[in-house]
Amino acid sequence: MIQEVIPVGMLQCNCYVLGDESTGEAVVIDPGDDIERVQQVLERQNLTPKYLVATHAHIDHVGGLEKLAHATGAAVLMHQADLPLYQNLATQAAWLGMRPPEIIEIDQFLREGDSIRWGTRSLQVLHTPGHSPGSLSLLMPGDDQRLFSGDTLFQSSIGRTDLWGGSYDQILRSIESKLLSLDDLTPVFPGHGPATAIGDERRFNPFLR
Repeated sequence: MIQEVIPVGMLQCNCYVLGDESTGEAVVIDPGDDIERVQQVLERQNLTPKYLVATHAHIDHVGGLEKLAHATGAAVLMHQADLPLYQNLATQAAWLGMRPPEIIEIDQFLREGDSIRWGTRSLQVLHTPGHSPGSLSLLMPGDDQRLFSGDTLFQSSIGRTDLWGGSYDQILRSIESKLLSLDDLTPVFPGHGPATAIGDERRFNPFLR
């Protein structure tokens, strides 16, 4: 499998491009900005995105959805509980002093247990609210199991919960019930910062002790 990460935008959101080599299909997770750079990766790897998936609807993760969707024709997926956040991108942009991006109609609302399939690959949807009401983590099962945790779990940290719809108690429940049940060796690719592993966070994350 092809996996590339592109830190995008002023907040350096990790945008992930996941490609199936046998079919050329791809999923793009959190195309928040710098869409030209994302397209360059897709072109270099000869990939066609089937889905654009938002782990949540904060502007640094969804600011480029409309632009990339129109450029590629890929379907846009997110959890319905974050739709109000997405519909208020202009307000989010004002907080950061940014020009508001365009928004686009969501093609599919994801729920706990859904499976996102492209090529020979799949991602299992885990609803992990706390950073936002509709925050998602995405688990790729199999021999190369890995987790894309959005802004729920970071290396030695967790997502902030002081924004609209955030809940400290809820994010801890999400992590403990959905993420820490995974094998310790499961790699974790978060929405910001470096990769980590479930076992490392179980042992060393100060928020999880």
